[in-house]
Amino acid sequence: MPVTVLDPKAALVVIDLQQGIVSLPVVHPVDEVVKQSAALAAAFRGHGLPVVLVNVAGGAPGRTEQGRRLGDLPAGWVDLVPELNRQPADHTVTKRTWGAFTNTDLEAQLRKLGVTQVVLAGVATSIGVESTARQAYELGFNVALAVDAMTDMSLDAHTNSIARIFPRLGETGTTREIIDLLEKGGSR
Repeated sequence: MPVTVLDPKAALVVIDLQQGIVSLPVVHPVDEVVKQSAALAAAFRGHGLPVVLVNVAGGAPGRTEQGRRLGDLPAGWVDLVPELNRQPADHTVTKRTWGAFTNTDLEAQLRKLGVTQVVLAGVATSIGVESTARQAYELGFNVALAVDAMTDMSLDAHTNSIARIFPRLGETGTTREIIDLLEKGGSR
């Protein structure tokens, strides 16, 4: 179901658009994902709505059969891409797990601002974005997902998240559809 409404107090949460992540091989052009995410950030700021920029600087402990460990990161790896045009009013979250709510101040910051809905974008669709969407949904936030402002390292994983998981967590739409809702005051 396409995004039908944006709450009056929605926040944009951009996941892991940072130098080290955008250099990884992904299934959709990362430049387009960055461009769409930057457009969303500009639109949210233009409407006086919160923008949260998330980066990842570590990983959860524990053994896995698959996955990479984030050990010593090279200089600049966690730096957000400049296209996001980080502003002083933006809230920045550094996470060390897949989801942006675990062991961070994200929920407290959003609650303090009266946010009732999060709009998500970023990389990777099936990891950071999906984990954050699951957590937001479980915490009672309405969730919207900008599907053209995200990508993954695996096409199957990306497609599964968009087709099977996201419709159970919220509403999906394009960057244009979300910006149009902002322009119209939140609803279709």
